[in-house]
Amino acid sequence: MTARSVSPAESGLSYPVRIVAERLGIPTATLRTWNQRYGIGPAAHQPGRHRLYTEADIALLERMRALIDAGASPSGAAELVRAGSARRGDTAPLLRAAFAFDTAAVSRLLTAHLRDFGVTGTWDLLCRPAFADIVARQGEGEGCIDVEHLLSWCVMSVLHRTNPPPASGVPVRVLLACTRGEAHSLPLEALRAALAERGVGAHMLGADVPTDALSDTLGRLEPGMAVMLWSQQESTALTSAVRAGISAGAQVHVGGPGWVAVILPEQAIRVADLWDAVERLS
Repeated sequence: MTARSVSPAESGLSYPVRIVAERLGIPTATLRTWNQRYGIGPAAHQPGRHRLYTEADIALLERMRALIDAGASPSGAAELVRAGSARRGDTAPLLRAAFAFDTAAVSRLLTAHLRDFGVTGTWDLLCRPAFADIVARQGEGEGCIDVEHLLSWCVMSVLHRTNPPPASGVPVRVLLACTRGEAHSLPLEALRAALAERGVGAHMLGADVPTDALSDTLGRLEPGMAVMLWSQQESTALTSAVRAGISAGAQVHVGGPGWVAVILPEQAIRVADLWDAVERLS
């Protein structure tokens, strides 16, 4: 007796595009566009054969549709779908991607962790431990300063994309700056993004800001700004910058290990970590 052939739809393993379109209420043309333009489609498609969707493929399409319905652009939704779910503080895949110079994979992992755990959680649980691992390897003689720079660039790029600077017209009451000679601005980038996540805008001056430039900036802005000065090392922890901010009527906060042993004016506010900074500046 000849066995009756079972269609993909009957087998429960895979489905043609028409069935998937009907099931999701999405035009077949849209499904083909998502597949061709964003790579959201049959994962196991073989050239020359009809595209068949598995349940896993359909789950990704459902997430894509939900994100778009919630207001995401198709390209933005596709990026989040491709990023997948993040494991809390899992540095191993991030470090593997960084040492392989796979910037796309690094960015996907960061994006997924930011989506699931926010800026503060991603910085404290993923980024800082990853950088600590790289620095430890440098201390053991491994040449990986380039990896540190690549990861820094990826973190900054993803933070700007996921939590962009404030739109025009949004009141900004926070100023972020590294003191003169201080090149490590990434912690301030994380702070800017964490504030943006809460709807708080901040002006970023970045690395190596002379004290005179800080004074000039405060003179251009409205009185009563909150200022965060970052210093990674004691040699760049300049009290002249703190005094300049206080003289301009700003509420001056200081953050970073450079300030630990520095005697500060009593008006200055020491910040313990990213969470503490966000709470104070929000």
